[in-house]
Amino acid sequence: MAFDKANKNKHLDKAVREMIAQAGKDGILPITQMGEPVLRQQTEEYVGQLDERTLKNLIKVMRKTMLEAPGVGLAGPQIGLGLALAVVEDHKRDDDEGDPREIQDFPFHVIINPSYKPTSDATASYYEGCLSFSGYQAVRKRWLDIEATWQDEQGERHTENLHGWPARIFQHETDHLSGEVYIDKAQIRSLTDDENLVYYWCDDPVPTEAAKVLGFEL
Repeated sequence: MAFDKANKNKHLDKAVREMIAQAGKDGILPITQMGEPVLRQQTEEYVGQLDERTLKNLIKVMRKTMLEAPGVGLAGPQIGLGLALAVVEDHKRDDDEGDPREIQDFPFHVIINPSYKPTSDATASYYEGCLSFSGYQAVRKRWLDIEATWQDEQGERHTENLHGWPARIFQHETDHLSGEVYIDKAQIRSLTDDENLVYYWCDDPVPTEAAKVLGFEL
């Protein structure tokens, strides 16, 4: 089921093409930071506002921007675009074996008009960061198991049960599309810059010791 070409918005399509052109030869866009209004606005449902070629080039630039950051997800508002689309991708490394965060391979996906709902009462609290709140992380409680629904770039609808780290990534990026940033519901006393996270808490992924020392509840 392809998106309806009749929904193309010429002005928006032109603006996105100009945005892509600004990425230059590197194909990397600047990432919006906290305080930018676009990060706090409800995105517009994607129904085919962009030409197929424009959408394809946008996805390519978003993926490269995400990987170069580096990150595991990037939503439209994070490049200043108020459309309900995001890209996600993560890969399990050798040293992730046995990690309590249940990091798994999450192949590259384009998620358009995504939504999710929990499929169990189980939650998990781990440190989480955001490319739009660069240099900091905080502990955020999220659903451990979700039913994720989205459309791909061809407009085909998908539903998949996600668990562990992929479920966290999907929730994080989907929340961006409704104007929510992870820090909104994080344990503020857990907030740390990246340097202190590595120095104090890199061996404490759960993070029970951080909760005890910094004074917050898991």
